[in-house]
Amino acid sequence: MDVVNVVGSGSLDVELDLSQLAEDLDSSIADFDPDHYPGVYLRFDDDAPLITIYRTGKYIVTGAESDEEAYRYRDRFLDLLSEMGVIPDSDDLQFKIQNYVVVADLGNEQNLESLAIGLGLEQTEYEPEQFPGLVYRPAGHSCVLLIFASGKAVIAGVTDKEEARDVFADLEDTLNEYGLN
Repeated sequence: MDVVNVVGSGSLDVELDLSQLAEDLDSSIADFDPDHYPGVYLRFDDDAPLITIYRTGKYIVTGAESDEEAYRYRDRFLDLLSEMGVIPDSDDLQFKIQNYVVVADLGNEQNLESLAIGLGLEQTEYEPEQFPGLVYRPAGHSCVLLIFASGKAVIAGVTDKEEARDVFADLEDTLNEYGLN
């Protein structure tokens, strides 16, 4: 299993003038178009996580490949705002990781029509004309799995890596139990 996206969010506990903030930030790292989206996009480097800042002071870090990377860019962002005088200090005790997106492999190709029936029609959605994967919402978990005919699976909505491992193990057990894998 590989973590491909870590999403965290926090709050600065201040209301922001986004037009002024975007003007004060270097245009090479900040983008603000209120007609397109009501937040300032901030990206320190081309391949860095994206930080989206809202008028309410709430912000989201997306695109990190690990918890450590999400926290590192959060710290860099908060340090920048503190240096600019936007916030008094660079502490945000409210920041937490909200979501992981994980990619896993079942090890062989899957018949998605059979899988939809085997996993239960009430827990699955499979409309190949709309989307090439099966959407599975496993009972007892608050996440979603996207399962593709190739055997690849995307797990979204888990709040930690252990939950992702548990969900994937449960899927493999269910598939083996019903002879679907």
